[in-house]
Amino acid sequence: MKMIQKTYKFRLYPNKEQEMMLANYFGSVRFVYNHFLAERKEQYEKTKKSSNYYEQAKELTAMKKTEAFSWLKEINSQTLQHALRHLDTAYVNFFKGRAKFPRFHSKKHGGSFAVPQHFKVEGNRIFIPKFKDGIKFAKSQDVKGELRNMTVSVTPSGKYYVCIMAQVEIEDLEKTNLSIGIDLGLKDFVITSDGDRYTSNKFIKKYSKKLASMQKRLSRKKKGSNSWNKQRIKVARLQEKIMSCRNDKLHKISTDLIRKYDVICCEDLNVKGMVRNHHLAKSISDASWGTFVTMLEYKAKWYGKTLSKIGRFYPSSKTCHHCGYVKEDLSLSDRYYTCPNCGKLIDRDLNAAMNILDEGLRNISAGTVDYTNGEGVRLARKHSSMKSESHKSLTCG
Repeated sequence: MKMIQKTYKFRLYPNKEQEMMLANYFGSVRFVYNHFLAERKEQYEKTKKSSNYYEQAKELTAMKKTEAFSWLKEINSQTLQHALRHLDTAYVNFFKGRAKFPRFHSKKHGGSFAVPQHFKVEGNRIFIPKFKDGIKFAKSQDVKGELRNMTVSVTPSGKYYVCIMAQVEIEDLEKTNLSIGIDLGLKDFVITSDGDRYTSNKFIKKYSKKLASMQKRLSRKKKGSNSWNKQRIKVARLQEKIMSCRNDKLHKISTDLIRKYDVICCEDLNVKGMVRNHHLAKSISDASWGTFVTMLEYKAKWYGKTLSKIGRFYPSSKTCHHCGYVKEDLSLSDRYYTCPNCGKLIDRDLNAAMNILDEGLRNISAGTVDYTNGEGVRLARKHSSMKSESHKSLTCG
């Protein structure tokens, strides 16, 4: 048994009065974030210094006492303070090189606000400050554990959601004593070293014509008009459908692998670098390799399994699994090739998955690779600055 942080997400169904109150919440939180972001930028341009969270929290309290900003009193004070904490975190992440510079929040992207305290769940309703009657939600499962916080959000299409974070106890899954190597691809999304294949995510391709047609209609309407807003919602709903279909498939595949295997080995892919290839960027983004690996990571930690990442410069596709020969001139279009050394006919993807398994297990034994298991152990590996394909290949007898 272990304690984990788990998030439950449900669809909210507020009434008309509650929708107006939620709109006030979203607008106030967006205003506070943008106002103090602009203040920080102006301060830095003039003095090369900017305020911190505590200084801005005091300023927010003073603002609410003035007549011009008295309307901020209608919003839960902790929710507004949490917006300032988000801004402060964004600044810290920027200066530590973990993220880009904070951007101003826009109404067209929807909105969200956090409720750190004074909330509860009763039946099929959530209760947060200023909402005495509670907001109805679609209860698809019981919320277990100690509740920590809530986040209420609205999508660009106008759908409302609540995310409830709770600390719950969870048991490890039954051990299977099986290990697997997986190669992530575009033609097939996941190819395992056992020869199983999971079909690729091609939801953008599936809905591309419909989406292009709807976006063309949107571009022909007068921006801000009623017909423009109706068409904007249609486009947003289709984009949300694509995202939901993709996430559903990623969850199903990752859960299936976690249940079947105790050790999963995969590559540490540089997705940001790969999407710079304009010929494959759309397909790579649709595949969502990064999101999939993230799911494997936290599910492995939850259920006592091990995820091993091998170095991104390891030539898994170019190395013959039978003899170890490295084919330097292998191109992306070569899905099958014959090893020049041993003469074996090689399936590129299956061969890569088998090599990834061997390398992952080898690195776990040596303790030289990033990996995640049920106890959250992580060991750092120093990556070479040169691709291993660039080294002279060795021929095995």
